[in-house]
Amino acid sequence: MLKGINPLLNADVLYALRAMGHGDRLVVCDTNFPADSIARQSALGELLRIDNVSAAKAVEAVLSVMPLDTFVDDAAIRMEIVGQPQEVPPVQREVQAAIDGAEGRSWPLVGVERHAFYEKAKTAYCVITTGERRFYGCFLFSKGVVAPDGE
Repeated sequence: MLKGINPLLNADVLYALRAMGHGDRLVVCDTNFPADSIARQSALGELLRIDNVSAAKAVEAVLSVMPLDTFVDDAAIRMEIVGQPQEVPPVQREVQAAIDGAEGRSWPLVGVERHAFYEKAKTAYCVITTGERRFYGCFLFSKGVVAPDGE
């Protein structure tokens, strides 16, 4: 156990978050996402897990230590509902609240069509699967930078 670190962040997840560089993307996904097969295509090459929690709790933990990329418009992406791209289900609203809380301001999720989301996920640094059982609990995040002290 470490002080000041969310206990959901296990050693494997912390390693990946630390190893990621500016602009690298990570996937946080629900239990229905093809996580293992996509993770095998990621830079890390293996699936990471934050089990038995919702997508929002996992995102809250990840964003407690990882800044979002302020240089791109799509640093936070959600998978769109097939046939209803504008609909935002409760799981995505909960993750939106976690993002806004971590960033201290409104940071809208960008919707991406399901198959386009899969293609983007294949280029991610890593994939973290959660215990989220609700549909469309799949997200992509781009890592930002931590500024030098005093800036």
